[in-house]
Amino acid sequence: MKVLKFGGTSVGSPERMHKLLDLLDTTTEQIIVLSAVSGTTNSLVNIARAWSKGKTEEARLLTEELKTSYEVFCSELLTDKDLLEVAYNTLAEHFMLLLIIGTEPYKPQTEKIILAQGELLSTRLFTLYLREKKVPALLLPALEFMKIDENEEPVISFIAEKLQALLKKYAGTKLFVTQGFICMNDFGDIDNLKRGGSDYTASLIGAALQAEEIQIWTDIDGMHNNDPRIVKNTRPIAELSFGEAAELAYFGAKILHPQSVFPAQRFNVPVRLLNTMDPTARGTLISNKRSAGDVKSIAAKDGIIAINILSSRMLMAYGFLRRVFEIFERYKTPIDMITTSEVAVSLTIDHIVHLDEILAELRSFGTVELDLEQSIICVVGDFLSTKTGMVAKVLGCLPDTPIRMVSYGGSTNNMSILVRTVDKNSALQALHTGIFLS
Repeated sequence: MKVLKFGGTSVGSPERMHKLLDLLDTTTEQIIVLSAVSGTTNSLVNIARAWSKGKTEEARLLTEELKTSYEVFCSELLTDKDLLEVAYNTLAEHFMLLLIIGTEPYKPQTEKIILAQGELLSTRLFTLYLREKKVPALLLPALEFMKIDENEEPVISFIAEKLQALLKKYAGTKLFVTQGFICMNDFGDIDNLKRGGSDYTASLIGAALQAEEIQIWTDIDGMHNNDPRIVKNTRPIAELSFGEAAELAYFGAKILHPQSVFPAQRFNVPVRLLNTMDPTARGTLISNKRSAGDVKSIAAKDGIIAINILSSRMLMAYGFLRRVFEIFERYKTPIDMITTSEVAVSLTIDHIVHLDEILAELRSFGTVELDLEQSIICVVGDFLSTKTGMVAKVLGCLPDTPIRMVSYGGSTNNMSILVRTVDKNSALQALHTGIFLS
C-alpha cells in the first residue's frame, strides 16, 4: 500500500486533474489524498468571514461566484453528459449548504463546516473523473476514520482501526480517494488539521496502515537547499533524515507541513517529495537514514518576536525558568528559541494572540524587552558535537549581519540564528554563497 497526496496546485485545474491519472498505478493498492482545488480554501474563508460579520449579501455573492467557477471547472473536467449532470448536482448540494448554514446563528463550528467543503468537492469530482475513465476507485470519506482528541491530537489507534475495517470491507479495490485536512473532533463534530493539513492526513494514513511509502506531490521537485523564492541557484536535496526534514518544515520550508513528518517517523514509513509538473524528477526521500554531508539546507521563518527578561532573581536560583515557561504554557504559546545567561533569558515566539497577557506576567520577574519583526534562519545538517568547524563556517558567512540570538547544541540537526527580518534575504544569500557555492 502506498499513500499519495496531491496538493491544491496539483488539482488546481481540470487539465492538472486529468494528468493525475498518469501518476497513479491502478494495479497496486493506493490511497489518494486530495487537497481542495487551489484558491478554494481562501474563498471559503472569505465566505465564512462575511457570514460571521452578518454581511449576508456579500456572503451570497461570494458563494455564487465560487459556484460559477466550479461549474466551469466541471464542464472542462468531464465530457460524459450523465456524469456532468451528477457533478452539477454535487455542486448544488454543497453550495446550497453554504447558503443555508449562513442563515443560522454563527458559531466557531460554522467556519469549520464551511472550510470542509473544499476537500469534499475536489474528491467527489476527481472520483467522477475516474469513473468516466473507467478506472475502478472508491471514495473513502475522511470523516469516517480521521479523528482528533480533546487536545486536537490525531488518534492514530482509532484511525488505524477504522481504516483497516474499511479496507477489509472493500477488499479487492485497488484505488481509494479521500480528503486531506478535514477530520472529526472528540465531540463528533467536523473539524480540521489546520492549514497544510493534507500532508498531515497522508502521513497519518501511512503511519496507521504501515504503508510502503508516503508520496507528497506538489509543484516543486523536492525540498531545496535554500528558499528558491529568495535565493538563486538552489537545488533539490536527494535525501534527508526525518529529523532534518522536521526542522526544515517547521522553520519555513513550505513544501511540507511541519507536523507531517512525525507520524511517518514514529512508524518508520519513508516519505517521498515529488513534482506533479515534472514527474521524472528524483525529488527528495525522507527516511530514518542519516545521510552524509555537512549542511543540507537552509530555511527561514518570519513573524518572530524576541522577548528578553532581565532579572537579578535568576542569579544562583533554581526554578526560575520553570516559572517563566509556565506562563507560556498557560497561554498555549510555544517557544522556538531560547538562550540564557546568569541574569537574563531571551526567547522567541511566533504566536501573538496572548502577547499582552504574557508580557504583563513576565514583568513580575524584572525588566522585559521586546524585539519585533525578527526572523529565524535554520541551518540544517550534520551538527554532531564531535565535528569541528561547522559553527565557525556558518557564522563566518555573516560578518555584516547583526545577529540577535544563536541556538546551537539542542539538536544534532540544526543551528538557529535570529536576525531582523529586513536582513533575512541578504543573510540567506550570504549563507548560500558561503556554504554551497564557495
